[in-house]
This record gives sequence, structure tokens and C-alpha cells, in this order.
Amino acid sequence: MAKALIGYLNSDLRDPRLAADNARLRTRVAELENLVLRLSEENDRLVASRAAELLETTSMPEMQPA
Repeated sequence: MAKALIGYLNSDLRDPRLAADNARLRTRVAELENLVLRLSEENDRLVASRAAELLETTSMPEMQPA
């Protein structure tokens, strides 16, 4: 079992194609994580601006004295 585990962990070192593919996938995951972060920040900014617009348009009229 130990041989199988060691072989599994070091398999990408024996095959340069697997190491290159692994590096490419890690890079792509990092790019996608950055994209998700950027889109999330943009979404938060848009939600905040829309909330401000709604608050301005739905403000209560001033009360008149009786």
C-alpha cells in the first residue's frame, strides 16, 4: 500500500505531460478565482448603487402640519 501511495503522489514527477497539465490547470483555477472575485466586487458595487437609487426615489414626502 505504501508503494501505491508513493507512486500516486510522485506520478506527476515521472511524466512531464502530467506535470505540465497540472500546472496549466492550477493556473486556470487561479484565473477563474480572480474572475469570481472581480465579478463579486462589481456585483456588490452595482447592488449598492441600485439600493441608493431606490432609496432616493421612494423617499417619503414631507409631512405637512395639520
